Amino acid sequence: MSAEPDAQRYFDGLYERSDDPWLLRERWYESRKRALTLAMLPDAHYARAYEPGCATGELTAELAPRCDALLAADLSADAVTLARRRVAHLSNVKIEQRAIPDDWPDGRFDLIVISELAYYLDESQLARLAARIESSLAPGGTIIACHWRQPIEGWPHSGDFVHAELRATLPLARLSHYQDEDVLLDVWSSNAASVHRREAR
Repeated sequence: MSAEPDAQRYFDGLYERSDDPWLLRERWYESRKRALTLAMLPDAHYARAYEPGCATGELTAELAPRCDALLAADLSADAVTLARRRVAHLSNVKIEQRAIPDDWPDGRFDLIVISELAYYLDESQLARLAARIESSLAPGGTIIACHWRQPIEGWPHSGDFVHAELRATLPLARLSHYQDEDVLLDVWSSNAASVHRREAR
């Protein structure tokens, strides 16, 4: 997430009030959204994945069985502590504190998950995020973005704006798209093959 002081205070304040600010463990909306995210991934398994903005690690825990190695990160120290506790039993997962987009990890990733994150970035940061994603995506790799479509008090961008910017910026094939009144998901890959054609090879 953004390293700007207002973003840091915003997320620190959320975690001071609750160890699950978005009710990730309780709401059907959140469980359903994770299921949609996982179902839209075109490959059954990924060698190395990155999930910035992991919050308390609920999606991280569900992604882990499909990854050889999964790095997840969050701006909030409290979120990192909670996420580490959530995935402590998973030896293939590492949780770090990082500010996105500038504190980006080294190396290439076969899967990058941008979930409920990018509308907290300003337009310059969003452009840098897209550049980071493109430069660190391994050949044939997948990007999935998932965002809430309703207004977020205090933040200027919507999920629709974020996905429009990513569509305009990423030079990749869009494999699939889902939207309803609440949520928007897009999948891009440098491998344009469908799920069926990937399996047939």
